[in-house]
Amino acid sequence: MDTRHLGTAGPRVSALGLGCMGMSALYGEADRTESIATVHAALEAGVTLLDTGDFYAMGHNEMLVGEALRTAPAARREQALLSVKFGALRDPDGNWSGYDGRPAAVKNFAAYSLQRLGVDHIDVYRIARVDPDVPIEETVGAIAELVEKGHVRHIGLSEVGADTIRRAAATAPISDLQIEYSLVSRGIEDRILPTTRELGIAVTAYGVLSRGLISGHFGRDRKLAANDFRAHSPRFQGENLQHNLDLVEALRKIAEGKGVTVAQTAIAWVLSRGPRHDTVIVPLIGARTRERLAEALGATAVTLDEADLAAIEEAVPADAVVGARYPEAQMAHLDSER
Repeated sequence: MDTRHLGTAGPRVSALGLGCMGMSALYGEADRTESIATVHAALEAGVTLLDTGDFYAMGHNEMLVGEALRTAPAARREQALLSVKFGALRDPDGNWSGYDGRPAAVKNFAAYSLQRLGVDHIDVYRIARVDPDVPIEETVGAIAELVEKGHVRHIGLSEVGADTIRRAAATAPISDLQIEYSLVSRGIEDRILPTTRELGIAVTAYGVLSRGLISGHFGRDRKLAANDFRAHSPRFQGENLQHNLDLVEALRKIAEGKGVTVAQTAIAWVLSRGPRHDTVIVPLIGARTRERLAEALGATAVTLDEADLAAIEEAVPADAVVGARYPEAQMAHLDSER
């Protein structure tokens, strides 16, 4: 597994990271045993970056990741770097209640995460969405205090726009920005990527398969459970889905011509964008099974030349997808979209 520095202020991490959210929440039921086996398989393959959030199933995901680390071989456990998001407020019914970026809340969230994960420090800590009532300088400043005390190693950001990135970076060193980026989610290319490049901040890209939409495995007639995020996502609804899956079929022709899968092609495309934007981009793979993990890891061996990239661009133009990446109410929380 190749590695790269997570920005000028961050640690060295694997070229691909493992996003663990789906092992606990938002994509229907998951198998705990298989989830833990998948984390172990990722570590064995050289994946070092594990991403979670304290609000994923109200702490369940952190406890699952903590169990996976405790039961992994010592050498693999020690190589793991934990990226944790905080700040989202939930109620006992699972409803969302906003975000809390107050300094006292930041330290409270961190204390609980350390306990659930069973570790003495968090490698990269970030608020999931900007709290509109708290200046980003205060939130980042609180994380910086945790860094000074050794509870956190590095500071990250999540789903923020160029202006907020600059304000945060003026407060404390920022390792990376976690944000959605894929063939069908390219809004960061105009202002956000140039800003991260200028400031030496890496990008950890989630949603590289657009929640399975461009994985090549999502069928038109697939039934989604009520607790599956995609059941309410605009890109997966009615005519939107039909249109978007037509894009996937166009991408499939390119993938088959190279003897690889659609998912591997989509992930390889994201990997290729780092050098093109002169910045570090680390895709976060949301694999929930060892089978899907193995497929995703295969993307690191896929080389896309100029002809391939041009063909992909023609098959899936930047503005081709139909439907927002989140429902309207959630889009309102994205500083990156302002």
